[in-house]
Amino acid sequence: MKGEYAMKDSFLIKIEGLTKNYKIHHNNKTIPACQNINFSVNKGEFMGITGKSGSGKTTILKCIYRTNCPQQGKILYDSSRYGVIDLCKAHEREIINLRKYEIAYVSQFLSVLPRITAYELVKQEVFKVTNDYEKAQSEGESILDYFELDRKLWDVYPNSFSGGEKLRLNIAMAMVKKPRLLLLDEPTASLDKANKMKVRDLIMQLKNEGCTMVGIFHDLEFMEGLCDHEFNMEEGAISL
Repeated sequence: MKGEYAMKDSFLIKIEGLTKNYKIHHNNKTIPACQNINFSVNKGEFMGITGKSGSGKTTILKCIYRTNCPQQGKILYDSSRYGVIDLCKAHEREIINLRKYEIAYVSQFLSVLPRITAYELVKQEVFKVTNDYEKAQSEGESILDYFELDRKLWDVYPNSFSGGEKLRLNIAMAMVKKPRLLLLDEPTASLDKANKMKVRDLIMQLKNEGCTMVGIFHDLEFMEGLCDHEFNMEEGAISL
């Protein structure tokens, strides 16, 4: 896959003709999720995806992260490890490495092994990237303090956390490793205003450091000033 595609501009990710349908096997129905999606995001930019519920926004992010495989199209990603690679065709080992070192996904829901503490989860994310245990400790502590996760919870398994605590941990795990590409699927859905502002500030910090982002937010006020471009699912077009 490496070197198969030549770079022609400064995009980090380019989607061409992305089409994904879901097959409902018990009644033999096909549900269209997103059809012929085309957009690109340059390095260091933030693309916001808007549209009504059920329009296919999350499906796009899941196809980029390769938890979903589309029926048609390309998702070209300019990786630091492999060069420009089509995420739709990449080998599973390549996808695992990209998730480990370059691409992070934040959803509304936390999915982790049940018997690992919150502190260990965050430290693991830093250690994967840096291989530096002391740095993993210090940055893990800093990010949990930043999101005001009570220190009494650091050595607790997160399956007992509230929805807001799980979401803050989920965001901390993704952002602490400073990915090249950050996918955000309604990351502030169950947060109070103070924690929303913390997420916004950290997004701005990562953006200033060169992180490229694709995000879904129903809170349009939150998006104001963050996004360089908007892709509206109904219009199928990009606006400034």
